[in-house]
Amino acid sequence: MASSIPEMLRAECKCEDMAKCVLGLKELDISTYKALLENGPMTAEKLGELLGRERSTAYRSLQNLISAGLVYRETKSISVGGYYYEYVGIEPVIVKEMIRKNIDQWYRKMNDLIENFDKELLSD
Repeated sequence: MASSIPEMLRAECKCEDMAKCVLGLKELDISTYKALLENGPMTAEKLGELLGRERSTAYRSLQNLISAGLVYRETKSISVGGYYYEYVGIEPVIVKEMIRKNIDQWYRKMNDLIENFDKELLSD
């Protein structure tokens, strides 16, 4: 992935690249999110099997997605006692709005910094 804005503008970026950049995700996180959308709610163990990864690796990816707001977990009861968690991916239309809001906030912040660029540059 490109490491600077000029590189990004020259590169052929995909939606996944933009989502990783804006939301701070990794490639595995994108694969995990897609698997949840395509297959519906599932446990970390089932997700690990589906992705060909250890359950702990799938769990770390799920934690990243929960932190980013793309996944939530539901507690499911077991009839003989106990419970387990199923993870659910939020709808892409909601993710699209999250990305748009993050970009808008970033733009406003960068615009504010640009306004003070000359003052800050000369004050150091």
